[in-house]
Amino acid sequence: MKHTRNVFYVVTIALFSLLIYWSVSKGAGLEAGKEIVRPNGDASQWDTFIHSLQDNLHHPLGLLLVQIITIIVAARFMGWLCTKVGQPTVIGEMLAGILLGPSLLGQLAPQVSEVLFPITSLGNLQMLSQIGLIFFMFIVGMELDLKVLRNKANDAVVISHASIIMPFALGIGLAYFVYEQFAPEGTQFLSFALFIGIAMSITAFPVLARIVQERGIHKTRLGTIVITCAAADDITAWCLLAAVIAIVKAGSMMSALYIMALAAVYVVVMIKIVRPFLHRIGALITAKGIVSKPYVAIFFLTLLLSAVATEVIGIHALFGAFMAGAIMPENNKFRTMFIEKIEDVALIVLLPLFFVFTGLRTQIGLLNDWELWKYTLLIIVVAVAGKFIGSMVAARVVGQSWRDSLMIGALMNTRGLMELVVLNIGYDLGVLSPQIFAMMVIMALVTTFMTGPTLSLIGRFFKKEKPEEDGLPGSNKSRVLYAFDEPEAGRQLVKIGAAIFNGAETQYTAAHFAETEDLHLYDIGAYENKVFQPAMQVAKSQDLQLRTHFAATGDVDTALIEKTHKGKYDILLMECSQSIYDGSALGKILGFTSRIINLDKLYRSISRKADIASWDVIDESISSIADRLNIDFGILVPKEMKEIRNVLIPFGGIGDIFLFQYMENLVLNKEMSITIAATDANAIQSLENLISSKGWANIADKVTIVDIKSINRKDKTAVDLIIASLATWVGLVRENKGWASVESSSLIIAKSYQKRGEQQPVQHTAKVEA
Repeated sequence: MKHTRNVFYVVTIALFSLLIYWSVSKGAGLEAGKEIVRPNGDASQWDTFIHSLQDNLHHPLGLLLVQIITIIVAARFMGWLCTKVGQPTVIGEMLAGILLGPSLLGQLAPQVSEVLFPITSLGNLQMLSQIGLIFFMFIVGMELDLKVLRNKANDAVVISHASIIMPFALGIGLAYFVYEQFAPEGTQFLSFALFIGIAMSITAFPVLARIVQERGIHKTRLGTIVITCAAADDITAWCLLAAVIAIVKAGSMMSALYIMALAAVYVVVMIKIVRPFLHRIGALITAKGIVSKPYVAIFFLTLLLSAVATEVIGIHALFGAFMAGAIMPENNKFRTMFIEKIEDVALIVLLPLFFVFTGLRTQIGLLNDWELWKYTLLIIVVAVAGKFIGSMVAARVVGQSWRDSLMIGALMNTRGLMELVVLNIGYDLGVLSPQIFAMMVIMALVTTFMTGPTLSLIGRFFKKEKPEEDGLPGSNKSRVLYAFDEPEAGRQLVKIGAAIFNGAETQYTAAHFAETEDLHLYDIGAYENKVFQPAMQVAKSQDLQLRTHFAATGDVDTALIEKTHKGKYDILLMECSQSIYDGSALGKILGFTSRIINLDKLYRSISRKADIASWDVIDESISSIADRLNIDFGILVPKEMKEIRNVLIPFGGIGDIFLFQYMENLVLNKEMSITIAATDANAIQSLENLISSKGWANIADKVTIVDIKSINRKDKTAVDLIIASLATWVGLVRENKGWASVESSSLIIAKSYQKRGEQQPVQHTAKVEA
């Protein structure tokens, strides 16, 4: 059968190849007597090839793809840099847009800028960026928790509306002084003033929500109030913006009233007719647990029809997208499933196009004298005074403390992406000139950038008394910190800790640090419960008190280090994971890329837990934080582990003596079987002498000592857990690659002296025959 298949394959390919050759050869003869136009004339084949590549690159599709690649890389890289200095990713994305525009790239390399972003290509870029914005506003609407507004809206609405009316009024007052110099020719004062006012009034709800998460205040009363304020601000500001757009487009108050009447009808239809219908569909989806394609089509049609309706009415498609998101079913499970279907493409691929398109419009070079920079400074001062002071005063009036009032003011002053949306709408409508547009973009950057430092400054001046986080002051109990990403790894870490530590003399804390971009404000509680549930179940079954620590952060490594040091822990046990591409050239590229441009989410999406016990992987996991730790730590390589009954401990010499403190607790379990595998004859002798000299009879009677050469693959598979020192594990893996693919969970422990460069105890080198 195999021979017949091969013959058929060869004969078929050969016969039809001959047919193709004959047809082409004979067809060339048909050209006789005809004037044949050949590309590039008589140019050489190489020149023809090069010219073809250039044409392909300048083809609209090829150029657009190159632009998207450049924009994504620049946006993620700048976003990563900003997270390293404690700033939101959106700051970096905004800066990336300006750097790729005429303000920097156009000045330093005008020819590159002209090739990469020719004027003829900007139409395609704008359309794609608008689609990205429509999806983004849809997600913003879905992430609003309207139940919070209904339940806790009293003080929040007062603060929110005060934080809108004050900067709005100051903005209109500012417009009076800048109208003659900066308003475009033919623009009505009312239109110009309304857009300056609304630009001063915007708060960036998505950025604010992420800052609240990263600062760990989302569960506090302050966090609840400021999130509710921002949500109310978002809804009010977008309704106000819709009215402003209607007035600007209408040209007269009567036409504006007609547009607003149509807008009111649209809102009623969406709330009273469309929303109940979508909620019934949402209930069906939640019951099934999946979002099937017909349902996805209905929701996307709702989004697009809503955007079209508001665009036709004259209040902009973005308002329709926001409204469509706000009326989606409130079930968290549904929202999470649906948002995950669109947010990666919308936020990673399409939205950065908007930042760069804004950057291409921002010509900071137009601000070419000190007088213009004075106006820019005046705009920043008015914006901060209206939003920051307005919010702070309103919060103080409704009974907030000075500290909380100042923090509310600082957070509400965050403008970010939402400000750029408003400015671009004003620019497209011809209300904002290039000069005032550049000034307002700078204001958006400054007010967003200052949020983090301002919050830190307020926290420094108004220090809060914090209770002792981990145990009572003066407690002599040992402190253990578990850090993990996957819930299963958390379960294994707590189970291992229960076996190797003395529960009566130990305090346990489980920590999970999530990337801020991976979280949605409305389901943080459910996400946190899901992460810690397996670990808490094990702790309950073992009668252990387990504290939990959950934090959203833009830099997981730094957050873990800070938690470890502040909690004064004695040992850190953390999970190790690896990409399926590690060890390959592609894996190195992906790993490098994930660290440099923050594609961590993409990198994790193609990872698995398999064959990851090699030293190279553990070394990679350790390297990012080991130099910054001053305590012992362990790396768990998680595999399938239900119970801990059989434990294997490779012993490399006197340097592994610290492992005996764990063995003393392991032997307390009568069902535990412990095997100590010495790496060579010297290690066996050291082990026997050590047990005898220390009087560890309780250990000697309950363990089996063997030569590690006698451990085969079956023996490794039979154990539930392997515990080894870092130095011994390195020797094992380097001498025998079989240890790099063990199928049992492994805990690799490093002592603090191994990182501080102190003199290590004398230890025999692990030598194992391959």
